[in-house]
Amino acid sequence: MARRPARYATNSTAPDSNILLWMLRILIPLGGHREFIGSHGFNNDTMAEVLGLGKWIEPFPSGFDPRAVLSELRLLHRKAEKKRAQAALPYCLRNNVKQLSSLVGLSQTDCRILEFAVSIHSERLLSEAAELLGQLSSIKTFQALSVILDLPEAEVRASLSGQSILACSGLVNVDRNGSSSLQCKLDLLSDEFADLLVSSETDPIRLLHGTVSSVGPGELSLTDFDHFKPSLDILRPYLRHVTATGRRGVNIFLHGAPGTGKSQLARALVGELGCELFDVASEDTDGNPINGEQRLRAFRAAQSFFAQHRALIAFDEAEDVFSDGDIFFGRKSTAQLRKAWINRMLEDNPAPTLWLSNAIYGLDPAFIRRFDMVLELPVPPKNKREQILQKSSGDLLDAASISRIAEAEFLAPAVIARAGSVVRSIRDELGQEKSAVAFERLINNTLEAQGHRPIKQHDPNRLPDVYDPAFIHADADLASVAAGLITARTGRLCLYGAPGTGKTAYGRWLATRLDAPLLIKRASDLISMWVGESEKNIAQAFRQAEQEGALLLIDEIDSFLQDRRSAQQSWEVSLVNEMLTQMESFSGVFIASTNLMQDLDQAALRRFDLKVKFDFLRPEQAWELLCRYCTNLEFPEPQPDLWSRIRRLQQLTPGDFSAVLRQHRFRPIESCAMLVSALEAECAVKDGGKASIGFL
Repeated sequence: MARRPARYATNSTAPDSNILLWMLRILIPLGGHREFIGSHGFNNDTMAEVLGLGKWIEPFPSGFDPRAVLSELRLLHRKAEKKRAQAALPYCLRNNVKQLSSLVGLSQTDCRILEFAVSIHSERLLSEAAELLGQLSSIKTFQALSVILDLPEAEVRASLSGQSILACSGLVNVDRNGSSSLQCKLDLLSDEFADLLVSSETDPIRLLHGTVSSVGPGELSLTDFDHFKPSLDILRPYLRHVTATGRRGVNIFLHGAPGTGKSQLARALVGELGCELFDVASEDTDGNPINGEQRLRAFRAAQSFFAQHRALIAFDEAEDVFSDGDIFFGRKSTAQLRKAWINRMLEDNPAPTLWLSNAIYGLDPAFIRRFDMVLELPVPPKNKREQILQKSSGDLLDAASISRIAEAEFLAPAVIARAGSVVRSIRDELGQEKSAVAFERLINNTLEAQGHRPIKQHDPNRLPDVYDPAFIHADADLASVAAGLITARTGRLCLYGAPGTGKTAYGRWLATRLDAPLLIKRASDLISMWVGESEKNIAQAFRQAEQEGALLLIDEIDSFLQDRRSAQQSWEVSLVNEMLTQMESFSGVFIASTNLMQDLDQAALRRFDLKVKFDFLRPEQAWELLCRYCTNLEFPEPQPDLWSRIRRLQQLTPGDFSAVLRQHRFRPIESCAMLVSALEAECAVKDGGKASIGFL
């Protein structure tokens, strides 16, 4: 006897007459009875009972007659066909499909197929009846639907073609990969979609629940994106134009580091435009991630649903579609596998779309050129970070802490908001002082997890209180150079010389004179182990400085401008070329510093407007600086006998004074003589330094 599944409960609701008719068509015209009727009983007792064959079910198996059962089943089928005009589906399903038809523009055939697809996913007996047909190919699927729905096969094929409304709207797709059951061949928009259609009457927009959702107002306004103003000045009028005229094929690709506020910007834009914003979900109602293909189907549905609405669609985490491939293993992204369709969609989608992504890396150039705009939302500059910190966490931090935390150049608004929310919830327990400490700890943890440097409690590179360019031994008048740059606001300087001679400090001082932010990049910040990534980092540094109006200082420039004649690898040449290109196109003040001038590429040297050599302090400079430090430390003026000791320190630098002052924090220096002794010790460890130290 064939295996029988457990019967439904006796109080189970019988299927509607239309579903019974479909089941009988599966069993008789399509031959499902061969699997349904066994030699000694039914494959599915519950199905037999619902169909009206209950008298053949156990406990009377001895009288089971397969031929008589088949004859009775055929009679039931003929009776059902005669009453097919009265056969009906549940009211909710019929009404919801009718609303979808008006919204999306479905044909009668489309509606019939949609009703069946929803029913086979929501009605267990219909699904089990369809399983009796076995594994179906796409061709057999069309043939089966033609019989079950009493429709011409050509119409079924047309309604389920790749260009049909059902497919383009994402409502029903045919899985064309191999053979499977009829239920599996008919793929619905989402698992929840079928339940919503049959459960209750609802607004058609709500039928997208779990795939597309309405987005409420954001926490930020467009004034919070002043650092993005040049791009906003183009984006805002363009979106006003397209929403007013109904222009098709409008797509904006907005990328930037996590937490920079891309989603908040989208909300602020629709607030100004006075339209709705709908977001394509990246996870279902159970919190499980939705893959790129499913998200594209949801996007297609949204485009169909909102074609006549004054709405924008946000596709957040667009890398799920455009960058989910693997170049190394030759695996294409979801978008590349559907390249023709993506291209058509980008050129003709009815609802304007904001594609939001954390990175543009991996995006096919064929897609890039089809976006109306490709914009990068950067991390806000320091002054804007201070404003955000003051606005969101001013009750947790004092002014000095806000200024210091704002120095973290990768600190995104979302990181600030999250840390503030957490600490504020437990502030009563922590107290004010510990709350400030906890806030900074959370910020640091996030920055380090993202691969960035934590916030410094004490910046050892901060300009000393006694700083004066007069204490730098250079072959140019540094004060005059600063005055010229204040007027010109542009220039490329190469500062070279031994470590500690004041190159970076001069850059810091110059930024204060220019009243401009200072953006310092070191080799470790820019060089990556991945091919091509270092060039991108260089370009990003110059772009960030341009956007922030900052003075850009790149330390250890020899790492990027090594003589190309001695290059061993192609990427070494590429690195030099990228740096030269960015230098030439940069309109602000750029300073490069190096300890290895002799290793620089000759062509690179010609690109610098001015090359300044920083040398060891002259004796009179060293003496004057010693006097300044003694005053600062409240020591008596240095005795004349110290002059001879200072004069013999031929490799003394301002950096040595700074190092000694840092020692003073944990090993107090109590006199000017002790200060000179400490300077002698610093010089003694330098190459050749010992030769310059001795006794009279």
